Amino acid sequence: MRIGELAARAGTTTRTLRYYEARGLLPARRAGNGHRTYDESDLRLLTQIRTLQDFGFELEETRPFVECLRAGHPEGDTCPASLAVYRRKLAELDSLIGELRAVRATVGAQLERAEQARRELAADALVPGGPEPVCELGGNFP
Repeated sequence: MRIGELAARAGTTTRTLRYYEARGLLPARRAGNGHRTYDESDLRLLTQIRTLQDFGFELEETRPFVECLRAGHPEGDTCPASLAVYRRKLAELDSLIGELRAVRATVGAQLERAEQARRELAADALVPGGPEPVCELGGNFP
């Protein structure tokens, strides 16, 4: 198949395919007329790359998976280098999850503090002569 057909079947652009070719991820085979030619194995490579990228892998992180497929393995993730990338990505994700949990805890504490302050201001407003609570965005408390 030609580059346009491969791009359409893979759900990408010919420009992206040329970029992958330049990066050495997609083979650069040429027909006698100079046109790029591809087969089903190239579609499998692209599917592997795009799936990994959808999961947040950087393009270079897909290389071991592509090389594993090219080496004849039925799946691109059964080679030792692919497994190592999976391990690194999981460690990275675990770290990000930890950071997000910490941020969530901080935001939750800030919300609780702000809600408590709002309740106190509202209670003070009910006391004769107490302050009239005003929202920072303008207007009084509802």
